Amino acid sequence: MTMRLKLDRIDVKILAELQRNGRITNVELADLVALSPSPCLMRVKKLQQAGYIIGYSAQIDVAKLGETLTVFTEFTLKNHRQIDFSRFQEALEKIDSCIECHLVSGGYDYLVKFVTAGIVDYQNIIEALIDRDVGIDKYFSFVVIKTPFVKNQIPLTRLFADRV
Repeated sequence: MTMRLKLDRIDVKILAELQRNGRITNVELADLVALSPSPCLMRVKKLQQAGYIIGYSAQIDVAKLGETLTVFTEFTLKNHRQIDFSRFQEALEKIDSCIECHLVSGGYDYLVKFVTAGIVDYQNIIEALIDRDVGIDKYFSFVVIKTPFVKNQIPLTRLFADRV
């Protein structure tokens, strides 16, 4: 069960440090946020129970495993009822190569990120999605040529410093 906590600066600092290094020991984390280990651990557990921390994972260098293709796809739906959005999102959630899905404002409805084994794999995914008739009106694909950098941490202390 998730609850809403009133976060303070230390809580935000804990979240920032954990997103930077999810494998940090409690003693190291406590030192970085200027707490003793026991209160630090209690705060981390509260942040987990409240749903602020939703998991821990390893960041994988996929390029070392082999060739992949990253494609950003803009989708526009035929209809814009809630049921249409839900049906489309449910279909995308079942596609393991779909790693991000954003409902956006502007000239299209969704911006979706796929990581596939190649262009044929991507096209098979899109064709299967269209065959499922999940309400797609049109789509545009943007193949990533190079990714100069990816930031995996959100600047929490900068974004929320004045709110806590």
